[in-house]
Amino acid sequence: MYMGVVVGSVVATQKATSLVGKKLMIVQPINSKGEPVRFEEVASDTVGAGIGEKVLFVRGAAAHRSFAKTPNAENDVTDASIVAIIDQFDK
Repeated sequence: MYMGVVVGSVVATQKATSLVGKKLMIVQPINSKGEPVRFEEVASDTVGAGIGEKVLFVRGAAAHRSFAKTPNAENDVTDASIVAIIDQFDK
């Protein structure tokens, strides 16, 4: 899992069938100090995160499995998914 901040959203009217009804958010990965690392990426939202919220997100097979209970999940094209909203983290 990775930590990130939701910095925006993506609107796509033409998309793969497996993305219909899914909210797509722009996530800036962060480190434990809240500093940006790497590049922004798009993640499908499974928890209703909003812009400015710190989140946990997953990539690859874990992202694909985050929608495992949805119809046609075997055809899901998701490569990154937001799976939690962070309330706080301590270091």
